[in-house]
Amino acid sequence: MIELVEAKILSDQMNTVLRGKRIIKVTTLSSPHKFTFFQGDPQIYDSLLRGRRIGEAGPNGGQVRMEIEDLVFVFGDGVELRYHDKDTKYPTKHQLLMEFEDGSALSSSTQMYGFLLCFYEEEFDNPYYLVGKKKPSPFTDQFDLEYFMGILSAPGAEKLSTKAVLATEQRIPGLGNGVLQDIMYHAGLHPKRKVATYTEEDKIRLYHSIKDTLNQMLEEGGRDTEKDLFGVQGGYKTKVSKKTVGKACPKCGRTILKEAYLGGSIYYCDGCQPLIK
Repeated sequence: MIELVEAKILSDQMNTVLRGKRIIKVTTLSSPHKFTFFQGDPQIYDSLLRGRRIGEAGPNGGQVRMEIEDLVFVFGDGVELRYHDKDTKYPTKHQLLMEFEDGSALSSSTQMYGFLLCFYEEEFDNPYYLVGKKKPSPFTDQFDLEYFMGILSAPGAEKLSTKAVLATEQRIPGLGNGVLQDIMYHAGLHPKRKVATYTEEDKIRLYHSIKDTLNQMLEEGGRDTEKDLFGVQGGYKTKVSKKTVGKACPKCGRTILKEAYLGGSIYYCDGCQPLIK
């Protein structure tokens, strides 16, 4: 799934290999997926985009935002993006394929669900897109300790769990259930622990875990549970994830656990992340 880290990595790679290329053909829904959501009619994407050049890409929360002259294209959530050079055979199954004049292409497929949105900026009012533009990313200096403390002290926040306060209601756009697991692990906070039980030290430690964990993931090319634009698995070894559940915690040796919680899975070590009530 595209989250903060993936959005930044994919955007940087797209700027390296796609910027300036002219689109000669766009194919949509070669293998329809009922949980792939388009902005408007995908059948007109070819006539809309053909002949335009790719501009700058950038992260927008957990989305990849790409400029195509006066249009914007957004890739979000479960979209899997792949770049194909002129010597690579294009995949036959995809929800979107952009072909360029130099023979290269960009394909997009969907895992569980995903968004492929092409629009004119002034006509688009999607709340997830707008909040991603409005709120500061943890990768920026604007996301400082004072700003984070404001999130934890907002009305009703004290009643929420660690997972809920960080990964719901777009409080921190792009910080999702994937990157969240190691953030909580490094902070020593149980996913179900209520904000009301935090000490001042807990809050500061959680803030630094957000900044440090995300930056480490970025520096190491993303999580080992995800792949980049070229299909390369990330170099950051997740500590608590689907890859480590049932294995020994690298800190204390206890077993990494998995539970269903808040519409998804949580992974944690109950030795390093005790549930304090």
